[in-house]
Amino acid sequence: MAQLLKKEEAGTAQTGVGYLHSSEETPVMGVERREVGRASADEASRELGDGPTGLATPIHPAADERVRKLQRTLYQCAKKNPKWKAWSLYGELCKREILEEAFWQVARNGGAPGVDGENIRTLANDAELRERFLDGLKKELQNKTYRCNAIRRVWIPKANGKKRPLGIPTVKDRVVQTAVTILLIPIFEVDFHDNSYAYRPGRNAQQAIDKIREAVISGRHEIVDADLSGYFDTIPHAKIIKLIKGRVTDGSILKLIKEWLRAPIEESEYGKKSRKINRCGTPQGGVISPLLANIYLDGLDKAVNMGKQLQAIMIRYADDFVILCRRGTGAEVKKRLQQWLGKRELKLNEEKTQILDIQKDNLGFLGFKIELRRSWKSGEYYPHTEPSEKSCKKLRDNIRKHTAPGTRNQATEEVFGNINRCLKGWIGYFHYANSSNVFSKMQEFVNQRMKSWLWRKCGQTRSKFTINNQTLYERYGLTKFPMYAKWKQPAHR
Repeated sequence: MAQLLKKEEAGTAQTGVGYLHSSEETPVMGVERREVGRASADEASRELGDGPTGLATPIHPAADERVRKLQRTLYQCAKKNPKWKAWSLYGELCKREILEEAFWQVARNGGAPGVDGENIRTLANDAELRERFLDGLKKELQNKTYRCNAIRRVWIPKANGKKRPLGIPTVKDRVVQTAVTILLIPIFEVDFHDNSYAYRPGRNAQQAIDKIREAVISGRHEIVDADLSGYFDTIPHAKIIKLIKGRVTDGSILKLIKEWLRAPIEESEYGKKSRKINRCGTPQGGVISPLLANIYLDGLDKAVNMGKQLQAIMIRYADDFVILCRRGTGAEVKKRLQQWLGKRELKLNEEKTQILDIQKDNLGFLGFKIELRRSWKSGEYYPHTEPSEKSCKKLRDNIRKHTAPGTRNQATEEVFGNINRCLKGWIGYFHYANSSNVFSKMQEFVNQRMKSWLWRKCGQTRSKFTINNQTLYERYGLTKFPMYAKWKQPAHR
């Protein structure tokens, strides 16, 4: 790797690694290291809003320049030679600056403890504990005595009443996985197709929606709205390792990835713990899982988007994707999709996968609703895009939760603070395209809800009618929804 660094310093290439730039994926990004604690972690998690969430940018704005340089070097080597393979990464993994950067990423993301009960917030807020933790982890990696722990599995309720599994590695495992991800992302980023938008530097859900709108305008009105059955839980270990070997030949790094993939799953029910072997899949919640998921589906991105016969366009966000086709080709595209997935031990969820006609049906994707509407100005049809009703309902439910009767004994500043955090994350994600009309309705709902809450808290029958909207904004600091289109942002703001 020292030779690679020398080449980089000699100026063999000028292109930087995408992950050096802040992602727009999450509304909260710039949490300083000294601020990582209970309050900042909770605030960040609340402000993610209802839209899909991605990884925070792996490189902190104040990151060690040596980490930046290493990522640039890896990116340049992979970019220069499509057949180049990283054969000496483990030594970089053991470096203190890599581990420290990985630690602060994990701290910034927060998260629950794993099977060992260790809490990232405790380490982040205690300098002495943190130094011992990092020194010990570095020594384990150098001596190759590091062994991953079991993954704690919890079940998260879904909107349809079902539950999805979430795997929680220990803090130590999350730090090492993050460190490996820092090294692997610039290598694989070179190869990924442009129409993949999740967990990638400088990419976000709104860009994916932009691409869909462009495809609709181009005349691709038949859409395969696809859903994979348990994608993260069904990725075959042997096949994902084979794909990783296409760019990485460092045996020690490959051994770590295999160990994480095969880590046992621990569940607790009625006070009893049980463990089972993980024979396939990469648990959702693992830091490296999103990268592995992108690697495994990159072949599908290229197979569809580079296919000359059907000329379809596929836009993917993690395991959610749509394929926009010329009229009459949707059935054939779906058939080929099933064949491609079958060969790779994946399958479609037939109940949720459907073929839509955008001229008749609405497309729901990443929290947005897209439908063709006729412009009252030009008379031409355009892909009208706004927050979906499901997304609006989630926000309304969240507002109701924070203004429930049990909150009346809380301080007014606390309740309005909770409401504002919900609103800022939601607005940050959905202030896009044709959101103004929906924003106006949501503003009215929030205003009336907060007036009612203040009325009941004060116990005055007439106070509700003496509180106007301006009072909510100026006296109580309630967040206002922007009533202008994103591209018409006022100059003074």
